[in-house]
Amino acid sequence: MGDQGCSELLAQDTAAKLFQTAALLVGNEADAVSLVEEAIAGVEVDPCADGEAASVIVQNEVVRAAIRLLSQREPQGFAVTESSEAGPASCIEGDDLSASGISQEHLTWLLEGEGRSRLRNWLEHLPAIQRTIFVERAMLGQNNAATAENLRSSGGAGAASWTPDKVSEVFRQALCSLATSLLQAGAGQPA
Repeated sequence: MGDQGCSELLAQDTAAKLFQTAALLVGNEADAVSLVEEAIAGVEVDPCADGEAASVIVQNEVVRAAIRLLSQREPQGFAVTESSEAGPASCIEGDDLSASGISQEHLTWLLEGEGRSRLRNWLEHLPAIQRTIFVERAMLGQNNAATAENLRSSGGAGAASWTPDKVSEVFRQALCSLATSLLQAGAGQPA
């Protein structure tokens, strides 16, 4: 009974987090449910042995499944493009969240608080590649190398050239877009 209770509690908490991640990645709740169900069914882990490791394994599978789905819908959207000379990536120098003026607390407010609908609306208007990279880097804490590997392994033939530097560039573009969006909307600070 102890193991069953352990796995049920972990499964419920993990499934909710996985659903949120999948929904942010693909922008469609029905697709998100399918991705989470497939990911959970497709990996064999013992959540009671090491719940955190099991969650990471399943989360990574959800991300890769979302990338596969999005790249099938829009194959060219995951191809690496050449840098623009003075594109939006120049609005910030670093590729961490704080470089855009957004604190981790503010991001949490956008994810879980009153700013939730604003963040979802902004994500829905991003190109799929920017949305994917933003979710992996800002929300899941992946680094540029891990994100590039996920794109190369799951993004189809056009995604074979993703590098950590390219991921950083696209992430900076997304951060600039979010910062601009929040300024234009007059986003309040979290309480």
